[in-house]
Amino acid sequence: MTIDPVALIRSRFADAVAKAFPDAADADPMVVASKNPEFGDYQCNAAMGLSKRVGKPPREVAMKILAAVDLSGVAEPLTEKSIAGPGFINVKLLSSALSHAVQQMDTADLGIEKASPETVVVDLMGVNLAKQMHVGHLRSPIIGDAIARTFERLGHTVIRQNHVGDWGLPIAMVTTRLMRLAAENKLDLNTLTLDDLDVAYKAAQAECQRETAALEAIKKSGTHPKLVAEVEAQVTSATEAFLAARQTLVKLQSKDPATYAVWQKIYATTMAVCVEVCQLLNVKVTDADSAGESSYADELAPMVDDLLARGIAEHDQGAVIVRLDAPPMQSGKPAWDAIKEPCLIRKTDGGFLYATTDIAAIRRRVQKFNAHRGLYAIDARQMLHMKQVFASSRKAGYATHPVTDKPVILEHAAFGSVLGEDGRPFKTRSGESVKLSDLISETFERAGNAVKTRNADLPADELAKIGRAVGIAALKYADLSTDRTKDYTFSFDRMLAFEGDTGPYLLYALVRIKNILRKATDQGVGDAWKISQIAVNEYAEKQLALSLLKYPAAMMSVANSCEPHRMCQFLYELAGNYASFYDKCPVLAAPDASTRDARLRLCSLVGRVLEDGLGVLGIPTIERM
Repeated sequence: MTIDPVALIRSRFADAVAKAFPDAADADPMVVASKNPEFGDYQCNAAMGLSKRVGKPPREVAMKILAAVDLSGVAEPLTEKSIAGPGFINVKLLSSALSHAVQQMDTADLGIEKASPETVVVDLMGVNLAKQMHVGHLRSPIIGDAIARTFERLGHTVIRQNHVGDWGLPIAMVTTRLMRLAAENKLDLNTLTLDDLDVAYKAAQAECQRETAALEAIKKSGTHPKLVAEVEAQVTSATEAFLAARQTLVKLQSKDPATYAVWQKIYATTMAVCVEVCQLLNVKVTDADSAGESSYADELAPMVDDLLARGIAEHDQGAVIVRLDAPPMQSGKPAWDAIKEPCLIRKTDGGFLYATTDIAAIRRRVQKFNAHRGLYAIDARQMLHMKQVFASSRKAGYATHPVTDKPVILEHAAFGSVLGEDGRPFKTRSGESVKLSDLISETFERAGNAVKTRNADLPADELAKIGRAVGIAALKYADLSTDRTKDYTFSFDRMLAFEGDTGPYLLYALVRIKNILRKATDQGVGDAWKISQIAVNEYAEKQLALSLLKYPAAMMSVANSCEPHRMCQFLYELAGNYASFYDKCPVLAAPDASTRDARLRLCSLVGRVLEDGLGVLGIPTIERM
């Protein structure tokens, strides 16, 4: 039998519905896992939906389906008592069928079938040059990397992209300031740190902030002549700084050697920290995965001109916009959901916007990378922006695959904010954004202390390794186990707990399995258990086996929804059922060798699935804790 009992039972019930009600042969058999194991393992809920369609009471419909269904070799015989309530048909799998299904799963791929390979581009970061990564940058790489790993696990080619904010006037401002400080021997450009850049960025912004409104208000009041002079001086200074930054931007655009060299130092310093943070989080992002806004700079003007020439874009009060309120029909439905607000792609002063660059990025990812799918792990507050960018790209023809000529799937995997325990955006006590590297370091330190409390005899190097793994598990699982569309509350105590729905709990469950397998070797059990027949006789064994068989569906569910919390739910359920099995079904102390070997193989399979699932979430595993 297939390792997916739901698929097999659904197929059998679909045949039964077609046989009992030929005019409703297309009806969904509605087979789901039972919420109450006392009644059965699965249930068919088709009778309620079919009742109105065929004009018969649900229970009568259920009786006809029951009479037509053939579950031989799969489930226990159905009787009238199998029908519960108004027409739910409860199904109990045969132990032999369940054992066989679990045994089929015990292969290299763990029952995960490879998909027809496609190219998937995952936009999972968006750092800005010269600015520290803070807690606001936490969710995007964690969620994006988990989505990317899921598609890789299914056999797709995944291209990660870090869309770097490395261009424009703000970058020119900080470049101008750094060049001036270096010329005044107040800064060594060869020893730049990101802290230096962060300070320079804020100072450059302040330098260019012209208090013109305040000046006009003071002048109108007719008082404070000294204050007027001070503010006038500030406005003059800010204007000069702003003009200097504009000149620097022109030099950057023409790649003036001296100016561009400073920009390259800013880029290298920022990206080194970005990559380091990703390594600390066990997120697979390298400098090679980065594509800055600067890389699109030369493409924007020709692209906008082309959109104007083709009538995709239009002039509007000196600006250039793309109207999105009247989508054309495509394959019988609108090419996109109508959007009232047009997408602004060029300002009245000729400047381009984030939307312009994002549209150019989609064009490149489709035309250069042959992307079949583009996924964006970006803050939910960018919802309208992403809708406009996707719709504009479709209207421009940039979201059509160059080989298949089919629409490229564009999806915004939106996520909520990280909140403090006071329910407000997570900040330091002084109200500043929490520096991401500091947050990670504190997590690792707390995790190490928690591990040391449980096992004080661990050598320092092993303690550090385990503490890091537990810290990563705690930090990432706390994020990923939350529905990504919702805000989540950051709590060190909660995420580092070794009990409950946490990363450390799952690591502990896996380590406990590895300990059993090591003990089996130490006791001279041998390797016969690796080819033993898995038996599912006890209730706890059955519940554990049923959990295992949900793994392929859980993997596909994450891929289809881009919601990693579905994998977390599966892993937590599996670990919980393993804990019940561990308590109620002795393994090494089993009543006989056959039972011991069958349970060892079941333990091994659970461990492999836990390790594989954690790997998909980007959580490294350990041998001991």
